[in-house]
Amino acid sequence: MPDLEPPRRTRDRSAAWLLALLVIVPTVAPAFAATRGGPNPVLIVGGTLSPEFALATLACRLRKDGFTVFTMALTGRGFGDIAVSARSVAERVDAIRAETGAAKVDLIGHSQGGLENRYYLKFLGGGDGVGTYVSLGTPQYGSGLANLGRLISGCLGAVALQQMAIGSPFLAELNAGDDTPGAARYVSIYSALDALVQPFRKARLADDAINVNVVSHCPLRFVGHLGLLLDGAVYGLVRSALQGGTLSTSCVAF
Repeated sequence: MPDLEPPRRTRDRSAAWLLALLVIVPTVAPAFAATRGGPNPVLIVGGTLSPEFALATLACRLRKDGFTVFTMALTGRGFGDIAVSARSVAERVDAIRAETGAAKVDLIGHSQGGLENRYYLKFLGGGDGVGTYVSLGTPQYGSGLANLGRLISGCLGAVALQQMAIGSPFLAELNAGDDTPGAARYVSIYSALDALVQPFRKARLADDAINVNVVSHCPLRFVGHLGLLLDGAVYGLVRSALQGGTLSTSCVAF
């Protein structure tokens, strides 16, 4: 009669795997439970040509302060239609909510990423799933630099660059009506020294938004476009925005 009992080595190996599962599963489950009971998970969306690793410093700081953080680069390096890219944001937010069990996700968008996030909130049903919206150096009403590059961007097929030009049909549609629809908290953080978004006041939002010029808040900080992802004082503003209180920071933070 054939031996139906597995060999001893197989039994031992199976027992080891079972023990490992018993150890791992209780470790994973509380992580999601903590997300449900703590701050909203955060999704950071990068800007034009921005690789995902460029978001690592901001993500690391947030994680050290107890936030669950996800990052994503724009599809097609951010050259395609912003409205299409915004659908990728919507899909990622849905996936994060399903993974963590959180009712809402907070969104941070650097540069062009802030436009994808706003489009998602305004036109793709994101209002119910977002708690706080934060933009960092986003050309909410366009950038003169995009106007200068409109011809080149047209030749290259860079639709998003044309959409970010001041007075573009895309921005006219995005900015028609309320800049801050839904129940989300809107915060725009920008810098007067941002060479890529000029005039810098084009980074401001209207209606119920909170707008902070880093240079006015901290006059001795020389923060440029990429510096909005790296600067310690800017991080303090981002953290307080996500925490829901009055925006504040240390102007000597690094």
